[in-house]
Amino acid sequence: MKIVSWNVNGLRANYKKGFLSWFNKAKADFYCLQEVRAKKEELPKELLEIKGFFSFFNSAKKPGYSGTAIYSKKEPKKVITEIGLKEFDNQARMLRLDFNDFILINFYIPHGGRSKQLLGYKLEAYEAIIAYLKKLKNKKTVIAGDFNVAHKEIDLARPKNNQNSIMFTKEEREKIDEIIKLGFSDSFRQFNNAGGNYTWWPYFRQARERNLGWRIDYIFVSQKIALKDAFIDSKVMGSDHCPIGVKME
Repeated sequence: MKIVSWNVNGLRANYKKGFLSWFNKAKADFYCLQEVRAKKEELPKELLEIKGFFSFFNSAKKPGYSGTAIYSKKEPKKVITEIGLKEFDNQARMLRLDFNDFILINFYIPHGGRSKQLLGYKLEAYEAIIAYLKKLKNKKTVIAGDFNVAHKEIDLARPKNNQNSIMFTKEEREKIDEIIKLGFSDSFRQFNNAGGNYTWWPYFRQARERNLGWRIDYIFVSQKIALKDAFIDSKVMGSDHCPIGVKME
């Protein structure tokens, strides 16, 4: 079973850049998307009726903002769109599908603002998420998404220059520590401990061509999930992020 996750930076824009071609080539069983932006009724019919897949969308109350989606080959027994934090839920930053054999959660964590003006909200969101995940740590759970934090120095190209930058503050990185302490494993690091593996690149100074990136997209798995592989598809274009994925037993 294969699960992929991608911050598409606007699904309609990504669609025009070849989203469906990537979708078909990826041959996944589940696709978790973040920063969809468009509401379901605003999307092209082709994106709503992909053969062999059920599609689920959680749209923000603010038009053209945030949003999450999941394409699934299996029909879930339950769909959940809220964690209980009002602003976070209004921004449609979570989509959860419950199946008979496992739980799949798609998160789009707030950025926090370049000048950290929204760091307090981001940390509040993390606290709510960690409390939410405590109830799931003993279940077969996969948590995918854009977490907007580079966890370790190995996870960004220029750690020394970014010690006080948003997405790499001590407070943010500790929230990833807390998720891992609950028993959720960083899937990519189960298979690859090398540097230079990033999932997001700024839109300036040819950052992507020079691989001046950050690894801020993750798939975490509970201890009951057995993985065969985890990967980053850094060559896939169409967004400032690239897709990531796991293959499960």
